Amino acid sequence: MRANPIPETPDQTNPDSGGVAEERLLETRVQKAANLRARGIDPYPARFKPTVTSIRAVARLEAREAKLGEGAKTRSVTIAGRVMARRGMGKAAFLDIKDADGKIQVHARQDVLGADFAILDDLDIGDIVGVKGPVFRTRRGEPSVEARSFTMLTKAVRGLPDKWAGLQDIEKRFRQRELDLITNDRSMALVRTRSAIVSAIRRFMEKQDFIEVETPVMVNVAAGASAQPFQTHHNALNRDLYLRIATELHLKRLVVGGIDRVFEIGRIFRNEGIDAEHNPEFTTIESYQAYADYNDVMQMVEDLVSSVAQSVTGSMIIPSLNESEPDIDLTPPWPRLDLRTEIMNRTGIDFLNENEVESLSGAMRERGIHVEDGLPWGRLLDKVISAEVEPHLIQPVFLVDYPTEMSPLAKHKPEDDRIVERFEAFAIGTEFANAFTELNDPVEQRKRFEEQERLRQSFGDDEMDRLDEDFLVAMEHGMPPAGGLGLGIDRLSLLITGERSIREVIAFPQLRRLD
Repeated sequence: MRANPIPETPDQTNPDSGGVAEERLLETRVQKAANLRARGIDPYPARFKPTVTSIRAVARLEAREAKLGEGAKTRSVTIAGRVMARRGMGKAAFLDIKDADGKIQVHARQDVLGADFAILDDLDIGDIVGVKGPVFRTRRGEPSVEARSFTMLTKAVRGLPDKWAGLQDIEKRFRQRELDLITNDRSMALVRTRSAIVSAIRRFMEKQDFIEVETPVMVNVAAGASAQPFQTHHNALNRDLYLRIATELHLKRLVVGGIDRVFEIGRIFRNEGIDAEHNPEFTTIESYQAYADYNDVMQMVEDLVSSVAQSVTGSMIIPSLNESEPDIDLTPPWPRLDLRTEIMNRTGIDFLNENEVESLSGAMRERGIHVEDGLPWGRLLDKVISAEVEPHLIQPVFLVDYPTEMSPLAKHKPEDDRIVERFEAFAIGTEFANAFTELNDPVEQRKRFEEQERLRQSFGDDEMDRLDEDFLVAMEHGMPPAGGLGLGIDRLSLLITGERSIREVIAFPQLRRLD
């Protein structure tokens, strides 16, 4: 007969209530660690070597059953994990042990364990234990480890959240991510999926003969994108430095140096707002390919994203987690939509005609689009795109051919110098990639940077791109024609996992202060 569940002891209740009760529970657990030491048991031993994970233990049982039939047992295995539940009392107990792969049940009996059984007197939910013994199947069909020896590996002096309620406070989930991972299988799956996404990206790029590099995080000039940087100070150099807002300019200097295909997966820092799509530090892959243009990069992006999805999930179709939203089909090719046409279709605004701040602001107000005073023309048009075009781009799509004012690092289209060869990739209403046919004319590039500096001074806009003299000197030595890409790994993770908040796919997102 299965052991009856025992009532949860006070130290298994939710510690989030705080106050005196929480302190008492902590003191109780500390005392239990002392009890173990008094019996000559180290509650924090330095070494223990599992031989299998929970999944592999079950696989061994299934292989044994296939060979010997019902009632088979494996040879002894060694597992380790966190105690998530306990049932039974007296001379027998069932424990649910969770490791990196999942959960497995442990059957502990006094007549088998002998003196080790006494450890259970000081055992709590959340403790980490090691168990040795064969794997068998109970009468209820549950794969279980028959404990022949039992070792306390870590005495947890704080209890876990209530096993039924878990971490219901969303903010607390992110502030105490370790508890979220312990109690929330979905959160653990997201961490694993993101890791698989990054690995798949690397494999794809290496197969395309790209070389991975690392470039400086602290830079003299925060250039290569339109964003406000974080500032720091280097004491030994007595110099103010900035955390990079892009890896672009250093990577292009490597192209100048003769590395024709180069990429970097790295952390980017932008002093901007926090919402479902933005975190002030995030991860990107940037790549640059000599003798390619933005058409080549478009094909690479759809191939990259679709192959990563296939590798990680087994499909190019991403099922929606919300019944009101459609599944996302990442199968190439993706539509190429002209930016000017899309804006005109959605708003009636032709940005080639409304090419001054005053005229564009007026057109926006006429259509009920919020106008923020003091913004340059390119930033205003970006607001139009964000408000009126992006929300409709649910399936993967490329918006192509942007105005020059919005793209100081991109090359003009041969037939119209008001437009550059640039695209942004969108899905689920969110941009996740940005790419150009790279400008490699150093005279034109200097002119563009100088215009950005003028606009930054005129409008007091700290997000305008900056002039980087070292980069311009490198370009003056000759950069081959190239196609460049910046792709946000956090947003790609949103797309592939079906999540909609960036905080779900970043292990430790930045959060607002509680006070």
